[in-house]
Amino acid sequence: MKILARDHKQLNTYLKAASQWIGEETLRCFPDGEPKEYLYDLMRDYPQRGGKRFRPALVLLCCELFGGDPEDALTSAVALELFHNFALVHDDIEDESLLRRGKPTLHLQHGIALALNSGDALLGLVHETLLKNHSRLSSTLSLRIHRHLNNVMRATFEGQALDIGWVAKRTFPDRAEYREMIGRKTGCYSGRGPCQCGALIAGAIESDLETVGSFGEAIGIGFQVRDDLLNLTEKSGNKAPSAGAGGYGKERGGDIAEGKRTLITIELLERLSETDAKRVRSILLAERQQVSEADIEWCIARAESTGTLNVAADYCQKQAVLASSALKKLPEHPAKALLGELVDYLTIDRKA
Repeated sequence: MKILARDHKQLNTYLKAASQWIGEETLRCFPDGEPKEYLYDLMRDYPQRGGKRFRPALVLLCCELFGGDPEDALTSAVALELFHNFALVHDDIEDESLLRRGKPTLHLQHGIALALNSGDALLGLVHETLLKNHSRLSSTLSLRIHRHLNNVMRATFEGQALDIGWVAKRTFPDRAEYREMIGRKTGCYSGRGPCQCGALIAGAIESDLETVGSFGEAIGIGFQVRDDLLNLTEKSGNKAPSAGAGGYGKERGGDIAEGKRTLITIELLERLSETDAKRVRSILLAERQQVSEADIEWCIARAESTGTLNVAADYCQKQAVLASSALKKLPEHPAKALLGELVDYLTIDRKA
């Protein structure tokens, strides 16, 4: 079922095909044993819910971009997908999230203890899967990929520590601190890491590894800010915070209910009067169950009226410019055109 960039004129058709390929291979990784009810069924839950599988698709595309065979990159792509699902399980617990991909989160369905254990098992399966590279690739390259993805995971944990640490310590970062967090977390895990992984497998030279990494980092950061923006602006037939779900499967206004420190909240606090800024801080510092729908809608209205949402959209556009600049330096290939479409998604017209 090999998926090739040359067979797809549009990114959405490529991602659909690649997602199916990666999804099928991911599900093959799970042991067919016991205890299914308390472990293996839980491990399969999030992968079976689907998703765009954007990160592993970047591994495949960037391998092709530098002349590699995407089948050589499939095992690493699957390992990254397993890591992503591990991270989702733990992230949902840490953020007390209610929904994941439009359904109740794993810990709400099965309890925190079982969800944590299944997440831990997913992380173990990441390393078990990466060992399979040795049967297809050279041992030297297999070890280099494993080290690279270990570095990606460590950076992700460091970024997540900052993200949840600010909430735990009831502090608010400045722009520079936020940029450090998002660079380690989303910039690496959702962009630089996957892109460089695919390029490594294809044998790209160091300068190209850095360039494709810069492209990926800009894309990863841009998409995170875009998601934060959509969390506050995407309409749903349900009401926030407990029942509404945006198209990406998270409740509208959930970031506010969870007290997330995002670019939007940082910019908003700087634009509000002292009285209004104090109210925003109190909402963000409150326990989730104490945050009302009215609180969330008030925050969203202030973010709109102060121009904060436009600032976030402009930030996405700046990341698009950085990504485009890096992309121009990369080899001509059908995969390059598909990667270019990712840049277009970062342009958000808020005047419509």
